[in-house]
Amino acid sequence: MTEHHHTFVEEYDGMVAFGFSREVDEKSLMYYLQKFSDDDFMKTLVPRLSDGELEQVFKLMSDLMHKHLKDSEYHKYFLKDEGHSHDHDHDA
Repeated sequence: MTEHHHTFVEEYDGMVAFGFSREVDEKSLMYYLQKFSDDDFMKTLVPRLSDGELEQVFKLMSDLMHKHLKDSEYHKYFLKDEGHSHDHDHDA
């Protein structure tokens, strides 16, 4: 059984646009990120990125997780590591 789920992109039939409303922006970002993380797309794009672009994307994602997730949320939702018991906020 797989641990990762990408069902939003398969089920969402709403507007995909930015700047319309916060709700549409959030759903559009979720849609784009799930499309972006598709295995076939990643196999095509990632080898074409420069070293700097690889670092930039990795740093942005890491910084956002560090800023907005509790340690336990990072382990539960990102690492899929349910055994982690620490639950404190990260400092920005």
